[in-house]
Amino acid sequence: MDKPWGIEDLANFLGVPKNTIYQWRSKGYGPPSRKVGRYVKYLPDEVRRWLHSLPKEVG
Repeated sequence: MDKPWGIEDLANFLGVPKNTIYQWRSKGYGPPSRKVGRYVKYLPDEVRRWLHSLPKEVG
């Protein structure tokens, strides 16, 4: 099992700004996260599943 990712790790993986991750969380969008104490963590396998579940762009 991979080590859980923080916000910065997720932003780097997805190639988006950290602020985008914070906005997604406030809107209930994005990959599932977990609170570990005061930290937000993401399991890499769940992030990949979420990413693969998104609709494909056609065009």
